[in-house]
Amino acid sequence: MISLYFQPRLWQAGFLLVWGTLLAVTGLAENKLQITRSLEDGSPVKIAFFGDSVTGVYYHTGGRRAWCDLLGTALSRLYPKSHVEMINSGVSGNDTVAALKRMETDVLSHSPQLIVVMFGLNDVVRVSPESFRANLAEIVKRSRDRSAEVILMTPNSIYPDDARRPLGRVADYAEIVRQSGERLRVPVADCFRVYEEVRAVSRQGWVRLMSDTIHPNMRGHAIFAEEVAWTISGRRVSLGDLSSLEPVLPTVLSRIQARQPVRAVAMKPYDELIGPALQRVAPGLQVRVTAWDADLKALAVIESQAKEIGWWRFRENGADKERPDLVVVAVPSSALAPDDEAFYRSYTWILNWSLSFGKPGWDCVAVLPSVAFPEAGQGAREAERLALDVIRGQDIPWLQRPQGDTTSAQQLLARWVESLLGKTK
Repeated sequence: MISLYFQPRLWQAGFLLVWGTLLAVTGLAENKLQITRSLEDGSPVKIAFFGDSVTGVYYHTGGRRAWCDLLGTALSRLYPKSHVEMINSGVSGNDTVAALKRMETDVLSHSPQLIVVMFGLNDVVRVSPESFRANLAEIVKRSRDRSAEVILMTPNSIYPDDARRPLGRVADYAEIVRQSGERLRVPVADCFRVYEEVRAVSRQGWVRLMSDTIHPNMRGHAIFAEEVAWTISGRRVSLGDLSSLEPVLPTVLSRIQARQPVRAVAMKPYDELIGPALQRVAPGLQVRVTAWDADLKALAVIESQAKEIGWWRFRENGADKERPDLVVVAVPSSALAPDDEAFYRSYTWILNWSLSFGKPGWDCVAVLPSVAFPEAGQGAREAERLALDVIRGQDIPWLQRPQGDTTSAQQLLARWVESLLGKTK
């Protein structure tokens, strides 16, 4: 298979020549934000993020954080003395019409000094260009009426798979955001332009930013955060070294601490191994495991299984009592796809369906084939490398056999689970 490996920041070298152009587009020099003074001197700052599912915390970034959280990390690096409170007001399915109806309750009531606004991907479907332009102006007006500064964001670019969102129309709505920023004298973080520059340099690199047809993964969210941080500060910061969230398995940990049973869905052979691994951490713990048989299945078939097992089933049927606390994804190296891009997209959806939709959710981990099959050949190692690339983009914990480690799969899993959960009471 052709490698999809693409270093996350290689594309930035190609942008050095266009940063001056982007500076003019965002109006950075012309629309300098007052909030930077508070960030510099360490005064408390409250930032609200107003958007749709791309802003909210959902499956496409692992279900625990999104670009808003990453912006907090970026600002702490740029302004070491800063004290920032982040308010994520992203709601799945929202357009600017729905946003205006909830703006007072979800955004303005928090009295933020800065409101970062990103809409467009749902407006493209059901809001006319004229109304979209007017709604953006109204959002800016209401923000300013409450003494809040504003940054507008263009959305990310998307795959050409969604008939309701033709690429040309998405580009037109991004242009409306740019024009609105210029007319209203509001800085614009032009993420659409950055995504398209990545795609122009390498389609493979662009694919690695996406979780599904329209939603970016955590790599893509890092771009959002870096662009907004630059819009605020005029300085570049890299988020290529993000650490894992703690605790790593919050749902399982809370169940153990409450002395409640843990429900797990696990691909074979981990349906038999995950219970003993958890019980090693918490002796006497009741673990109820549903086996997921993915052996000898094509990747597309496993993707269909994931939808039947995962959050879509609970959303459609309301079967909350059956919700798992943990899903263990262990796609075998024999699961293939027609090409690398198909592999990447299908594997991503296996993870997407295995994660929960919104909060409260469940934990999801990935176990790579080398854990159970350390003597795999070159083809299996290549598939594992591609799988790991997908997993890293989804911001979930993963287990891979260290090179030269001869520990049994059971011991390796148990040791890893213990490291994730630590000592529990």
